[in-house]
Amino acid sequence: MRKALTIASIALASSMALGSAATAFAAGAPSPVAAIGTAVHKDASAGLKLSESTAKPGSSITFEMEVPDGSTNLSVSSKALADVKTTEGRGGTAVVADVPDGTYGVSLTGTGPDGAKLQATAQLTVRKGGKPTPAPSTLSLSTDHGRPGDKVTVTVKTGANSAFVTSDAFTGGRITLKSDGHGTWTGTAVVAKDVKTGSYGVEAYAGGKKFDTVKFATEGGSTPDVNPQPKPQPTPQPLKPSEHRTPKGSVNTGEAPAGYVPEAGNA
Repeated sequence: MRKALTIASIALASSMALGSAATAFAAGAPSPVAAIGTAVHKDASAGLKLSESTAKPGSSITFEMEVPDGSTNLSVSSKALADVKTTEGRGGTAVVADVPDGTYGVSLTGTGPDGAKLQATAQLTVRKGGKPTPAPSTLSLSTDHGRPGDKVTVTVKTGANSAFVTSDAFTGGRITLKSDGHGTWTGTAVVAKDVKTGSYGVEAYAGGKKFDTVKFATEGGSTPDVNPQPKPQPTPQPLKPSEHRTPKGSVNTGEAPAGYVPEAGNA
């Protein structure tokens, strides 16, 4: 019996001890991991930004390190970079190495303020020709002339993030274009109803800047009939007796004119 009580007492004491530990932990006591001195940094995030995404060998670039305050042992390295130097603060400079054209990884490593490891990467494209020259923006119309009410398809190809055209020949003056997401912008213009016959300029804009002007000819007024019918002519009407007129200098004597030779049988 005494042995059973002893076991029960031990179980009760253990339960009370565990309860006390749980209460202390819930009240904000340090976790067992932190208590033994292990560094824990839950938000040890890092980032690396390059001033250029594409560059040619020999050009200089700058970089910016996004790390927590108090970070140490910061280092930026890449097969595509040479002469890497860290400036005051969290920035630095480097020279693009003479490497074959291609895309290379750029790595940032370091130690957080609590000893946690920091790491981030970025990409740099090396091209001996430098940044590719963007294709020039272009404007095209489905037709270069029209009459009031005619519809004209407008197409602009550009690398800019916006495009539109303007012209006094079109209803509203400005035609907003929609992008297909691959550099082609299209819209429909309607020739204004009150447009006059003549030549108008169609101005194209990309990225808010005008890059081209083309001519558009218009023919104002209504559209002529393709198969015009002849107008009906009035039916001749006989003259009334009061409308008869005797020519001046003419006298009706009832005699045959001089030199008249009667035909045989009519003498």
